[in-house]
Order: sequence, then structure tokens, then C-alpha cells
Amino acid sequence: MSKQTIRVGIIGAGGWTTYGHLPALGTLPEFDVVAVAARSEESAKKAAGKFDIPRAYADAYELIKDPGVDLVAVLTPTSQRVPLVKAAIEAGKDVYSEWPLTTRTPDSEELLALAEAKGVRHIVGLQRRQGPAARYARDLVARGYVGDVRAARISVGVDAFGPVMPEKVAWTFDVDAFTHVLSIYGGHFLDVLFQIVGPPKNLTAVVETQFPELTVAETGKTVTSAKPDQVMAIGTLENGGLFSVQLEGGQKFPTGLQIDITGTEGVLRITNDRAFQNTEDNTLHGVNTTSEDGTSLAVLPVPEKYRSLPDTSLDESVQDLAHLYAAFARDKRNGTTEATTFADAVRQHHLIDRIQQSSENFTA
Repeated sequence: MSKQTIRVGIIGAGGWTTYGHLPALGTLPEFDVVAVAARSEESAKKAAGKFDIPRAYADAYELIKDPGVDLVAVLTPTSQRVPLVKAAIEAGKDVYSEWPLTTRTPDSEELLALAEAKGVRHIVGLQRRQGPAARYARDLVARGYVGDVRAARISVGVDAFGPVMPEKVAWTFDVDAFTHVLSIYGGHFLDVLFQIVGPPKNLTAVVETQFPELTVAETGKTVTSAKPDQVMAIGTLENGGLFSVQLEGGQKFPTGLQIDITGTEGVLRITNDRAFQNTEDNTLHGVNTTSEDGTSLAVLPVPEKYRSLPDTSLDESVQDLAHLYAAFARDKRNGTTEATTFADAVRQHHLIDRIQQSSENFTA
């Protein structure tokens, strides 16, 4: 292990850890996963054995104190993150937290302030903007491919967060768990949209709970829930354009992702059949006044320079995560802030608060 290698300790051994983080980190020579902690010693040892991790902890705080850990990755359910992230910051460790950073905006603001005061580097898992197609779309718009942005429309449709869910995720039935269509898919994909076209200025939104009764699949138990599963919003961008948003959970036939960006000189479209566990990257189509045809959308291949990973065999959803970790490694090396940070998390918390507040005012 070279002196430059970032030694990672993982807290949490759930599905996203084993499907996403550990395979992604395993492809990057800048990182070495040296420890894992889980709720039980058995789970920690199982993950350690599968991914050849030398140390397994049943106590997350013992992992945080491990002098051989440089970066602590907190991948637990959202409601459990605050004390763990705080402990990592207080120990002087760089820290990664999954998105959402916390369940409440003030808590996320506090973690950002603590990390900045301590001088540790911090990452939040808003990795979708790191995908090759998303970064290429951002650069195309910045270079004037569509001219001045007139409108941006995003639609995200998923089968997740439907009226029947497995018992292992029944904890998400509580709206206070902050794990629903708006917080998860809204957090990730509105981050993608607004990093391409610029931030929103004003908005009006409607947030609905169309499945007010949720059922545990294994037992048939029903629970009343107020968590949102349908969101629509319209508004203006700071650059003067307009935007519209539709987020829909629990679709019987998922519609995936579609973004349309129209401008004074052209059109850009971003699509994917799925919004998560993607096997393929987003597809870009575009047309502008310099196009050979000049009348219809055509595929815009993503240049190879955007695909810089040493291993591209993993699912694209996992490669997005690898791109985020790679960006963090470059930040450590170059003193930059390419990776998404707790500041980006706080910005997303404020946006979600604005959407919720607008909906409450709309229906009042």
C-alpha cells in the first residue's frame, strides 16, 4: 500500500454497501478498504470475508478510532448518521456520508459547520452528477450547445416506494425517516438537473401522498403513512429560464429518467430506462443550429475522456459512485472540490424544504 493510498473504513454492510461502495472502491487504486463495521459481528465478518477486508468491527466507534483509517464512510440508515459523522469529524477523519446527510436540515447544517471548523474533508453521496453523460451534458450547456436556456423539464418515475414494500424497509414508512421519493430521487436527480442548467430561483410545488396506507409484503400488516410519493413543481431558473419537475414513486411500469433542455440555439435530451441500478449510462440526444441535419434529435456519443475509470465492467450506478470517489482522491491530491460535499447536501436540504413549504402553502 503506497503512502498516497486513502485507507477507508466502512460503517454499514447493507445492500448499497455490498452492491455499490465496496465494488466501486475495489476498482480504484487510490483507495484501500481496511475496516468494516456492522450492527453485528457476524455481518461485519461476512462483509470482510467476501471483500477481503482485514478488520471487522461490531462497534462503529471502534472503527472510527482505528488509527489505520483515513476516511470514514457512514452508510447506515439516515436516522443513524448524525452521531457517527460527528464522531468521525471529532476524530479528525475525513468523512463520507450517504445522501440524505441527515433527516433534518438543521442537523445537516451543524455537520457542515463542524467539518469546516475541524478542517476535515467531507463527501456526500450525490453521485449521479458524476456520471459521464451528466458531466458531458453540463459541459455542453456551459459551452452554449443549446444557447440561452429557455426551459428544463425533468421526469423521474420509479417502482420504488409503492404501496407494498418488504419488511426490511418498513422503517421508511415513517415520514420522519426522510426516505421517500422527494428526499431520495428528488435529492439525486434535482442535483443533476440544476448542476447542468443552473440553480432554481422561484418555485411552486405540489407534494402528494397517493399511497396513504402502506403494506408490509411478508406479513400483510398495514400502516398509515404521510410520506410523499408524487411531486410536481414549476419555477424559474436564476438565468431566466423556466423549469418543471415530476417525481413519481410506486409506478407499476417505471418510466425512468427523462430530461429535456431547450434553448435559443438547440435542444438536449437525457434519458434512461431506469433511475437506479442502471446497467447503461444515460443516453444523450441533441440538435442545434450547427448540426448537420439541423432538424431532428440525434445521439450524442459521450467522449472517452469522461470515462476515466480503470474498470468499466460494473453497473453504471456503481460507476457513478466510483467517479465520485475518484473525484475525492483528486481533491485530496490537488486541493480542489470536485466531489460533492456537505455544502451540496445542505443546498439539497434547503431545496426540498422549499418544495415542501410551497406545497403546504399551495394546499392551505
